[in-house]
Amino acid sequence: MIKVGDKIPAVKLTVAAASGHEARAADELFAGKKVVLFALPGAFTPTCSAAHLPGYVVEADNFKAKGVDMIACLSVNDAFVMQAWGEQQNAEHITMLADGGAAFTKALGLEMETGDFGGTRSKRYAMVIENGEVTLLNVEEPKTFEVSKAEVILQAL
Repeated sequence: MIKVGDKIPAVKLTVAAASGHEARAADELFAGKKVVLFALPGAFTPTCSAAHLPGYVVEADNFKAKGVDMIACLSVNDAFVMQAWGEQQNAEHITMLADGGAAFTKALGLEMETGDFGGTRSKRYAMVIENGEVTLLNVEEPKTFEVSKAEVILQAL
């Protein structure tokens, strides 16, 4: 599993935006930036839609005030789903990232198998990345939502 001090791998993610979808290598996407990346098991799922993404939407200005260049939300969903979810959640200040085949999630060692519920998904986590290097990593225990909340990450900055 990725850990503090590790570099982000050069695995492609799809930036899902109303202006179009663009595949970018994660190491290039995050290069030269201070990034808060949070990942969750699925778009449009209960905790993810009711609390996880909304927390970052509400706190976006506070993250920017702390020097964060990008707030990114990642899920093992396709780009169309991530785009629609971002629009539905008024997440215009959040970079929505699709990891459709879970390649990035697997490269980090943060995948989980959910069987018929959705197959391979991402564990719930949040990390801070500074110029491509992980400086903070908070991974949730299964079925919890405590350490990856926007408020917790904001306080750690």
